[in-house]
Amino acid sequence: MLIKITEDPAATAKITGIEAYEGIRGRADFYDTYGGTVMIAEIYGIPKELEDKNGGFYGFHIHEGSSCTGNEEDPLADTGMHYDTGEHAHPGHTGDLPPLISNNGSIWTAVYTGRFYPEDVIGRTIVLHKQADDLHSQPSGNSGEKIACGEIVAWEDKNRDDYGRER
Repeated sequence: MLIKITEDPAATAKITGIEAYEGIRGRADFYDTYGGTVMIAEIYGIPKELEDKNGGFYGFHIHEGSSCTGNEEDPLADTGMHYDTGEHAHPGHTGDLPPLISNNGSIWTAVYTGRFYPEDVIGRTIVLHKQADDLHSQPSGNSGEKIACGEIVAWEDKNRDDYGRER
């Protein structure tokens, strides 16, 4: 697996915070490995007051929607529910990932999953939640408000606009 992660990832997502958490930024990269995916994510700009309030733990999931957009009530409503290829209960959804922990406003994580390959999640979203995922509440682990999001794109498309032109 280590050899694979020294190459370009198969997919990537630029993560940005919603307006109330506009300082949050980061990236998640998805590497195709034998039997699944290695995902590496780095996120910065977690507010100290939020980190203090919840002990620095956050839910982190692949969502079924393709866009980090929404409405006044939920700025990330269009991310939809957790990505799932079957009728699994949480935390068994295809897109459920382990909770994250921040340290002085920064998060770094790496996880291997056999639940999906990078090509399965291209066109979906990855979402950071305001609270820790309790790993049992239905339907989404009681992880609270969606505070940051990234649209997952193929690595070769990361420098293209909506019309396929180089940026």
